[in-house]
Amino acid sequence: MADTKVQEVVDVTRNSDNATGFWEKNKKLIIGLLVALIVVVGGWLLYKNMIVAPKEEKAAEAMFKAEEYFRNDSLAVALNGDGQNKGFLNVIKNFDGTKASNLAHFYAGVIYLKTHDFNNAVKHLKDFSTDSKQIQMVAYGRLGDAYSELGKKDEAVDYYKRAGKEFEADQFNSSEFLFRAGYLLESLGKNKEAIDIYKEIKEKYPKTEKGFSIDKYIYRLSVEKNDFSVK
Repeated sequence: MADTKVQEVVDVTRNSDNATGFWEKNKKLIIGLLVALIVVVGGWLLYKNMIVAPKEEKAAEAMFKAEEYFRNDSLAVALNGDGQNKGFLNVIKNFDGTKASNLAHFYAGVIYLKTHDFNNAVKHLKDFSTDSKQIQMVAYGRLGDAYSELGKKDEAVDYYKRAGKEFEADQFNSSEFLFRAGYLLESLGKNKEAIDIYKEIKEKYPKTEKGFSIDKYIYRLSVEKNDFSVK
């Protein structure tokens, strides 16, 4: 028993000696790493609090009047400003990387879509992204609209599908965007894909406006055409 205790003391002493030896051999490296870590963390906190936060605040202030103009349907002023207050394009240019700048891309894309500048609508809506699924759904849907207006039906179908699946809790808009995808697929002669989407609307959203009327679209594409078909 005594021998066991002695061995334990020896082992502890040896481990302590090993730790001390490791520290003596590597203390400069360890201290250097700790200092570097403190510098990085401190620098990040300083950057976040002294640069990022004030920039976000200024960007949000610049957005305030532009959003008011947008709500009042003064689209050109919302986009370009009124001479005293900045518009969305100015926020995008001068506050890149902020949340306000990201949101300004969404507003700008919607304005360009409404004013029939579809290429710029695509450009800005593709530069926008958000964790809010409901808003992202709308952005995808508007991209589908813009591509459709440009005659790029395949791209439009893709974004309508994305919109229809992004936030399924919004049954009205989800069914609407899926319907637009199906309708474009019809125009491309892709009837099988169109039927699949129409059936998805029937299954998932039977109580929506599109769900109530979708049977006629399914039936129309399901009936085999022949010489006696109504033309």
